[in-house]
Amino acid sequence: MTNEQLNSGNPRVDIEYRRKKNAEEMRHQVISFALMIFLTLIAFVAVAYEEFSGWFVVPFILLLAGVQVIFQLFYFMHMSHKGHEAPKLFMYAGMVVAFVTILCYTTIIWW
Repeated sequence: MTNEQLNSGNPRVDIEYRRKKNAEEMRHQVISFALMIFLTLIAFVAVAYEEFSGWFVVPFILLLAGVQVIFQLFYFMHMSHKGHEAPKLFMYAGMVVAFVTILCYTTIIWW
């Protein structure tokens, strides 16, 4: 995919290539949207099911939320495409800094 030529000089080939890529992109977006709806339904069921304690439900919902954030970044925000390396680097660095900050403050307060 990285070595494919985007402009072949033949307009018909270029249009067919773009249609194929757009159809593939749309299929990925629809699948990820369906997965996100499914994960949301699982979260609702976990909360509604009375046998689960809060100690299980809260981390489980946070895990599902993290998965949904990844889906949204890579499929709806197009972070899986070429040319988004710098924004990815800054977002990951920000996530690491936020995690370390939360961990430090939690450690200071609770211990």
